[in-house]
Amino acid sequence: MGNSSRIFKEPSGRPMQDWIETVPNEGLIRYRHVFNAERVLLTDPKALGEVLVTKNYEFIKPANIRNGLGRILGVGILLAEGDEHKVTLTFLRTMDANANPNQRQRKNLMPAFHFRHVKELYPTFWDKSREMVETMAEAMKKPSENSEKASNVVEVTGWTSRATLDIIGVAGLGGDFGALKDPNNKLIATYRNIFNPPRYARYMQLAGMFVPQWILRALPVKRNTEIEDASAFIKQTCRDLIASKKAKMEKAERTEKDILSVAIESGGFTDEELVNQLMTFLVAGKHYQCDLLWSIKSDIWTGHETTSTAMTWAIYLLSKNKDVQSKLRAEIHSKLPSIRDADAEIDHTDIDDCHYLHAVCNEVLRTWAPVSLTMRTAAHDATINGQLIPKNTIVILCPWAVNNSTKLWGPDAAEFKPERWMAEGQANKGGADSNYSFLTFLHGPRSCIGLGFARAEFACLLAAWFGRFETELENPDFVPEIKGGITAKPKGGLWVKLSEAQGW
Repeated sequence: MGNSSRIFKEPSGRPMQDWIETVPNEGLIRYRHVFNAERVLLTDPKALGEVLVTKNYEFIKPANIRNGLGRILGVGILLAEGDEHKVTLTFLRTMDANANPNQRQRKNLMPAFHFRHVKELYPTFWDKSREMVETMAEAMKKPSENSEKASNVVEVTGWTSRATLDIIGVAGLGGDFGALKDPNNKLIATYRNIFNPPRYARYMQLAGMFVPQWILRALPVKRNTEIEDASAFIKQTCRDLIASKKAKMEKAERTEKDILSVAIESGGFTDEELVNQLMTFLVAGKHYQCDLLWSIKSDIWTGHETTSTAMTWAIYLLSKNKDVQSKLRAEIHSKLPSIRDADAEIDHTDIDDCHYLHAVCNEVLRTWAPVSLTMRTAAHDATINGQLIPKNTIVILCPWAVNNSTKLWGPDAAEFKPERWMAEGQANKGGADSNYSFLTFLHGPRSCIGLGFARAEFACLLAAWFGRFETELENPDFVPEIKGGITAKPKGGLWVKLSEAQGW
């Protein structure tokens, strides 16, 4: 059973975080999984650069993961591999429409992710961030379900997840899901059902390592029905959005540039292909605890749950580091309009001018990357750092290990220090020698295409929260136990006390 006992017992990525510090290595650490299956953990920038950039199409997502997620998403940018991915990626990332006839969509699709478009979305991010904190403030004035008295104690993850779902709805798909207004709407309920599976689903997940997916899908268990029903509902939601958007465009009513509008305008997708792409952006940010192994989430960050998880850890860290929270609030109050002013507008320059805000965001994403690890498999015999990697060997990319490595970040790597990003010339590196020392968004052709979208959304949400509320842990001695799953969240949620910040 190799090292599998520890791997299953501890949070995903935690053993690798220990090994990178304690096992002498030259960029690779080999360990064993179930049935002594070999794994190779990458630990230095050279090895990471080979797998993510120079040899990225030699190391692909494991087939069982592609098949499992493809059951829900179809094949969009997240699951495409090889030539299929090269074509799809070029659609999204280049502006030259004449280089290859197979790349006919890219010219019109790229603006959805280009900074010139993302900067136009800052007002949308801010409006939803404002709606989140204002809705929270109103909720705190009302008696709770379990008490006749109002309470200033809130559970963080529910609020952040609802806010980020609404943001991806408006900015990505052109439709407001209304999750902040109605936490019990059907879409939210569907997510809760499919992405918070029963314990036995974990055993199905493990079985997926050795048993063909078609066998698991044929089992007469309730979980299979739940997955199929949830997938059908979310796909129908996407179809409805597509039909509504096309109807508006036929009447020349379309003025926004959300992802869906850009994809339709490209003219290169059938309706079902559009559904697959929307499912990728809408669903890929959710954590799959059944059907899938730990993997793919770092490849795309426009899905909502990864940003929600980042917000959760930001609130936890700032609640423990009151000096950082106070310094951040002072910058927000001095550079941004009051969140209480419904008529106040901001643009990207206002947020970009908050340098400490961005340093805090970067440090949160470094110390608590929402996705602890992802994986690749060797498509054929290959080498990394000159070492033979036989075909089908699983290669592990672990942001938790790399982002907190003392070899890459120095002896204070485990400390939460936003100031490391404030030194001259370190706004993008945080003091590390290599960009590959920061693995949260990956790198190369498979890096997160929604990086700019996610960073802007995160910054706006964080500014609104800490501009409006002073925040402390309900239990000052709280030590988070990491909940199982692909995104790393505190088990039982994160409970904090809020008080109105003065002067804003």
